[in-house]
Amino acid sequence: MTLDLSLLPDGGMSWITASGPHADIVLSSRVRLARNVAGVSFSPRASDGDRLRVLQQVREAAAHSALLAGAVLVRVDELTANERRLLHERHLVSRELAELDAAVARSGSAVLVGDEAALMVNEEDHLRLQVFRSGFDISGAWERASRLERDLEAHLPLAYHPEFGFLTSCPTNVGTGLRASVLVHLPGLVLTQEIGKVLTGLQQMGLTYRGLYGEGSEVVGNFFQISNQTTLGRAEDELCDHLARVVAHVISRESEARRVLSRDAGYIIEDKLWRAYGTLRYARSLGAEEALNLLSGVRLAVGMFLLGGLSVYTLNKLLVFSQTAHLSLVEGRPLTEVEANLARARYVRSALAAEAGGA
Repeated sequence: MTLDLSLLPDGGMSWITASGPHADIVLSSRVRLARNVAGVSFSPRASDGDRLRVLQQVREAAAHSALLAGAVLVRVDELTANERRLLHERHLVSRELAELDAAVARSGSAVLVGDEAALMVNEEDHLRLQVFRSGFDISGAWERASRLERDLEAHLPLAYHPEFGFLTSCPTNVGTGLRASVLVHLPGLVLTQEIGKVLTGLQQMGLTYRGLYGEGSEVVGNFFQISNQTTLGRAEDELCDHLARVVAHVISRESEARRVLSRDAGYIIEDKLWRAYGTLRYARSLGAEEALNLLSGVRLAVGMFLLGGLSVYTLNKLLVFSQTAHLSLVEGRPLTEVEANLARARYVRSALAAEAGGA
């Protein structure tokens, strides 16, 4: 199978549009629900036949959901390693489903990509429903995720215990099986050295944080994924409301930090951010982590109105399309690290020149 990205609704990335609330600080909001099919061994113990049976059942149930009308099924187990990595770079599949370090993915692994929702099939659990929304919109993501679950549950028997709730492969997901998360950009709090207090406060409030790609990823470029830790003992809407309230406070703290920077260190910050922009515009080689850090600076410059003529949408695209699997796709072959650094610099220069004008 060859991955044809043009077949995916919005390329599977409607969340990058920067059309949602607080889009300069919040890239996306996501709600994910972990579910398993009753009567079938959970994924860690499932046979190839079990996984293929689950895939067929999910496909049949998905056909009844309006949220998945026109959805495209991608068999992850038929993709090359670079194609699997590309889906991971787009946040369409998890590291576990992509099996980034394996030659081939497990049999029956797939993702069903719709305009408003996606289903990962045969990951750690049989089914991971996920809904992304642009900007800060946890309530919108939850509304669609719950609607999708009702559509599927009407045609698919799910593993459920009356005392413990939905049953999952990992005990930490038992109960609601819900993981709500918000991907935020917090350079103001980092530069004012307030980020430590904020992150400690998150943990005290029962939340956790990770890097740009969630579990297992490091924080780079001041991008933090904030999510709930608890899945048992509270209703789904309560968990989403709690996350939304805390993140709203974090957004307020970040906005205040940016005002402090502008007031107390205006020319220093302006020089730092313009240097980041200049490097991106003219560098001939960019490492992946270096590019993220520089894009963070430019994103802050746009958010503080220090740099015009550049949209948050373009910056969101650069975060994804400047990554190695996407660059390899454009070049038509796998790239070495040196080749990827050269290609990344060419791509970023071209994208910034096209929007801002000039050579």
